[in-house]
Amino acid sequence: MVQEHRKEYADESEAIRSIASKIGCTSKSLRHWIQGGTNSTPSGSRPLTEDQEHIKALEREVRELRQANEILRKASAYFAQAELDRPFKR
Repeated sequence: MVQEHRKEYADESEAIRSIASKIGCTSKSLRHWIQGGTNSTPSGSRPLTEDQEHIKALEREVRELRQANEILRKASAYFAQAELDRPFKR
């Protein structure tokens, strides 16, 4: 929220103070939250939240299903062509 409305204020501190009062917390708490709190993860990377992990799993599943659909589409086209090339039985 601070990043989205940063342009509306003279500096980040002013944006933090204003937004903190609107959401009902102290500016120090909001600043600490923005900076990532205590940085216990290596190299500053934050662990993925449960929702982000779920989204990544769903995106992976969509990718796999699209690949499977493409394989099935090609297989059906192959068998349809083979059926057309087969001699007609009377």
